[in-house]
Amino acid sequence: MAIASPHRAGAHRQGAHRQDARGDGLLAAAFIAPALFGFLVFLLWPTLRGIYLSFTRFNLLTPPEWVGLDNYVRMVNDPIFWDSLRVTVVYVVMNIGVQTVVALLIAVLMQRLTQSAFVRGIVLTPYLVSNVVTGIVFLWMLDTQLGIGNQILGALGFGHIAFFGSKTWAIPTIALVNVWRHVGYTALLLFAGLQAIPKDMYEAGRIDGAGEWRMFWRISMPLLRPILALVLIMTVIGSFQVFDTVAVTTAGGPANATNVLQYYIYGAAFGRFQFGYASAMSVALLIVLSVITIVQYRLTKAGQTDLG
Repeated sequence: MAIASPHRAGAHRQGAHRQDARGDGLLAAAFIAPALFGFLVFLLWPTLRGIYLSFTRFNLLTPPEWVGLDNYVRMVNDPIFWDSLRVTVVYVVMNIGVQTVVALLIAVLMQRLTQSAFVRGIVLTPYLVSNVVTGIVFLWMLDTQLGIGNQILGALGFGHIAFFGSKTWAIPTIALVNVWRHVGYTALLLFAGLQAIPKDMYEAGRIDGAGEWRMFWRISMPLLRPILALVLIMTVIGSFQVFDTVAVTTAGGPANATNVLQYYIYGAAFGRFQFGYASAMSVALLIVLSVITIVQYRLTKAGQTDLG
């Protein structure tokens, strides 16, 4: 009876290992392929195409005409562009400021009082409603004459407020409407971050005589920092892209008071068929968001954690 040599047995095992690795690689490629295809077709290619169009004059009816930096020069000298950017920044500050504070409060309350799946479902419910439906419902609810919001204000002895029709109230109203829709999702992300904090750290804090407020600032916030930083990055990017709520409620009015950058880009492209100029503004927004993301990531040290 022949006995295989150790060298031959080792070579056989190495060959089997290579075959297994090759099979795992093919399986991984099969799972990655759909996402990679979607990324290339729906993200990378439109981005590269938009960058190219930003250097052209294009109206869909004729081939793109190369104009160099003309669109960017026009953008720099366009007062409506800068006003739209200012309006967008004001909206982002209001939306992110309120949303982050409220979401953090909800997350802490869920962690400390209840971890019920039913409560988490209720908190997430507004996020399941589309932005268009949310905007229309709040437009009806806050109507100056017939909306239930102004009916309640009238019953309390206050005057009616044109929530979506006033230059003073329009942007804060849109910001708070989107806070209502997104705060549950943000709270659940922060809640997941709080769940990752070891419970024995809170127990040690109680033994040392620390109260809830002190443990929140000395334990929860430092250890939640990486998750909070990533949540802020995602929510800031999303807030800069606000469009649908504005489109169905104010259409950029009154007097451009809610003419956020995304809506101005949409108007330039599909309202005036200036796709080259709209692409230039889109590239500018991409650069702004990239810079903000890098600055946020470095200032908040999102890639580092205090957990040992």
